[in-house]
Amino acid sequence: MEFLSAEANYTLQFINQTNKSIFLTGKAGTGKTTLLKEIIKTTHKNTVVVAPTGIAALNAGGVTIHSMFQLPFGAFLPDNKNISSFAGNIKFESRATLARHFKMNGTKKSVIRNMELLIIDEVSMLRADILDAIDFMLRKIRKLERPFGGVQVLFIGDLLQLPPVVKNEEWQLLKNYYSGMFFFHSHVMQQYPPLYIELEKIYRQTDNLFINVLNNLRQNKITNEDISVLNKFVQPNFDLKNNKGYITLTTHNSKADLINEQSLKDLIGKSSFYSPEIVGDFPEKIYPLEEKLELKIGAQVMFVKNDLNFEKQYFNGKMGVISSLSSEEIRVHFPEENKTIEVDKYEWQNIRFKVNEDTKEIEEEVVGTFVHYPIKLAWAITVHKSQGLTFDKAALDVSQVFAPGQAYVALSRLRSLNGLILLSKIQMNGISSDVDVLSYAENKSTEEALAKSLVKETQNFVFQYLTNAFNFKDLIQEWRNHFYSYNFEAPKSVKIKHTSWAKNQYEQLAKIEIFSEKFLSQIHSLFSKDSIDNDFVNERCIAAYDYFFNILDQIAEELLLKLEEIKRIKKVKAFYEELYALEEIHINTILKLKKAKLLTSIITQGKKITKENLTSQDIATYKINKLVTVSERFRKEFSTLIEEEETYTYYEEKPKKIKTKAPKKSTIEETLELWNQNVSIEEIAVLRKLTPQTIFNHFSKLIQMEIVEISDILTQDRISVLKEVFNGYNDQSLSELKEKHGESISWDELRLYKASLK
Repeated sequence: MEFLSAEANYTLQFINQTNKSIFLTGKAGTGKTTLLKEIIKTTHKNTVVVAPTGIAALNAGGVTIHSMFQLPFGAFLPDNKNISSFAGNIKFESRATLARHFKMNGTKKSVIRNMELLIIDEVSMLRADILDAIDFMLRKIRKLERPFGGVQVLFIGDLLQLPPVVKNEEWQLLKNYYSGMFFFHSHVMQQYPPLYIELEKIYRQTDNLFINVLNNLRQNKITNEDISVLNKFVQPNFDLKNNKGYITLTTHNSKADLINEQSLKDLIGKSSFYSPEIVGDFPEKIYPLEEKLELKIGAQVMFVKNDLNFEKQYFNGKMGVISSLSSEEIRVHFPEENKTIEVDKYEWQNIRFKVNEDTKEIEEEVVGTFVHYPIKLAWAITVHKSQGLTFDKAALDVSQVFAPGQAYVALSRLRSLNGLILLSKIQMNGISSDVDVLSYAENKSTEEALAKSLVKETQNFVFQYLTNAFNFKDLIQEWRNHFYSYNFEAPKSVKIKHTSWAKNQYEQLAKIEIFSEKFLSQIHSLFSKDSIDNDFVNERCIAAYDYFFNILDQIAEELLLKLEEIKRIKKVKAFYEELYALEEIHINTILKLKKAKLLTSIITQGKKITKENLTSQDIATYKINKLVTVSERFRKEFSTLIEEEETYTYYEEKPKKIKTKAPKKSTIEETLELWNQNVSIEEIAVLRKLTPQTIFNHFSKLIQMEIVEISDILTQDRISVLKEVFNGYNDQSLSELKEKHGESISWDELRLYKASLK
C-alpha cells in the first residue's frame, strides 16, 4: 500500500508481532478489503482465510467456514449435552454430537494444526453459535485448551451492514445460551474479547456533508437536518430510461430481477448469450455470476471486479453500455468519458489450503477455476448484493422498510450526493441500527491504548513463541505413544521388528525433557523482569538451540531413513502412515526452533518482525537437505531393498521445490513463470486449471507490456499474414476483422497481434 493510516499500520504490527486477536472494522469505503490483501501479502504467519458464505470466501481469496472446519449446517449449542438432533425442521448440534460424528481428512487436520492466523472476513454475517463451534473444533484438533486452540484470529467487517441470519425456530433454543447473535455475543468472545481497531479515513467519499449524514445514519444519530439534506434528492417521477448510467438499488431480489429482465426486453435487437469456462472443481453454489449472461447492444452493465491491468479502465461498480457484441468479443462504452473498451474475461479461483511437506507452511492449491466476463446487467441491484461496490449514480427505491443497516449500506455505495436519486422520501422509522452493535462499538481502542498494548503484546508474543519452541513435552509424548504402541503388535507383525529402533529414538529424545524444563524456567525468569535484556535472551537461546537441535536433528534423520525403508515393504500402510504423522510433528518442532533462534536475533538487531525477516534459506531447505543426506545413507545401508524390482509406495510422491513463502503472484505472473520454464501454452492451461484461450489472453497482456515478443509465440509466416489483416486497422472491433477473414485467422491470433501494435 502506498500509504497506510495509523490504524492500518497498528493492525499490521499486531498481526506480525503479537498473538492478540483483532476485530478490524470501519465504515464503508475505508479500505478494509485493501488492508486484508496487504496483510495476506506481508504476514510471516501460516494464514487461512474464511468467510460465512461461498461468494464472500471467493472474494476474500479463501474458503467457507463450514468447509474449512467441517461443520454441519445447523445451529450449535455450546454445551456437552446429548440433545435431540432436530427440533421441527431445524437441526441442532452440541459439543458432544459434533465431536462424535465429524470426520476430517489428514490434509485439513494438518492445515489446522499448522495454522497461526485465521482471518474471518465479512464477520457481520457470522453467528455467535458458529464462532463457538469454530473455537471448539480448533481446540479439539490442535489439542490445546486455549481460545481457538492458540490461533490468532483477525475478524474483519462492518457490523452495521449485513447482520447474521437466524431463523425464529433456531432462536427459540439459542436464546437460552446467547443474548444476541452477532459474533461478539459468542461465549469465546465474551471471555476473550479481541482488540477493537477501526479504520477512520474514508476513501470512497470526499464531500464532508455527505460523510456526516452517513456517519449519523450509521450511529443512529440521524437528525431532521440530515433527513432534509437527503430529501432534496427525492424525484419520484425520475425517468430512468432517459437518464442513462443510473442503477436502481432495491431491497428485494425479485424486484431487481424484474427491472433488469424488462429493461433488456425493451431493447431492440437480438440477444447474445455467454457462458463461463469452468475447469476442475468449481461448485455451482459459489458461482460469482449467473452462469448464462444474456446481453443486447445498448444494455446497461456494471463491472463486478476491478481492472487488474495497468490501464485501470474500470472498477468494481463502474457502469457502461454495451456497444458491440460477437461470439468472442464484448465492447463496453463509457458515455461520460466517450471511451470504448473490450472486456477481458476474469478468473475466479476455487482454492483449498494445504501444508507444504518440507517447510510446513500453509499454501493455497487451486482446485478449479471459473472464467467469465466480469459484468452483469445493471439497471437494478439489491442493497445486499451492492455490498463492496462503488457507484457514481444510483436511484434508491426505499418504498419498503429497510432492515437495520440497509439504508446505510445503500447510501454509502455512492461517491457523492450529486449522483443520488431517491424515488421516495427517506422515513425515520425502520432504519435504526442494532443497539447491541452500537454498544459494542464503544470498545474501540484509542491510538494511545493501541501503542501501549502493542509493546505489552509484542513482549508476550516473543515469550510465548520461545516457550512454545523450546517446550518438547508434546513431541516427547507423541514418541512415547509410538514406542508403547509396539506392545500391542502381534509377535510376527512387520512393525514389531522395529521395536528397538523406536526405543532408541524415544530414549534419546526423553533425555532432553529435564533440560527443556530448566531452560523454560530461565525464559520465564528473564521475561518476568521489568526490563528485558534482549542480548542475553538471544545469547541463551543460541546456546539452547545448539544443544537441542543436535539431538532433534539426529532423530529426524533416523525417522526419515526409517520412512524410506518402510515404504518399500509390503502391507505396512498403517505403520507407514503412523511414522509419517510422527515425522510431520518432529520436523515442525525443528522448524519452530529455527524460527525462534531467528526471532531473538532480529529483535536484538532492532529489526521488525516481518515475513522477510523471519524467513531464511536454512528453514526453507532444512527438510530437503536432510532428505538428500538420507538418500545417500539409504543407498549405502539398504542396497538390497533398492535392487528389488517392486517398490511399494503408500503415499503420493511430490516434486521437491526449494522455495520460501513468497507473496501471491498475479495470474499473469504465474503463467509467465511457467512459460520461462519452457512449458507450452497447452501444458500451462492444464497445470493452472484454465482453458488455452485464457492463457492466450495472458500472453496478449504480456506482449502489450513488452515482456514477451509476439515472435516468441507465433511463427514469422503467421505474423506476416496478420500484418496484412491489420492493414488500415484503427482500433475498431476485432469482430469486423474476424468476420472478414473467417476461420483463416483465430481470435487468439487477432488479440496477440493487436497487443503487439501497442
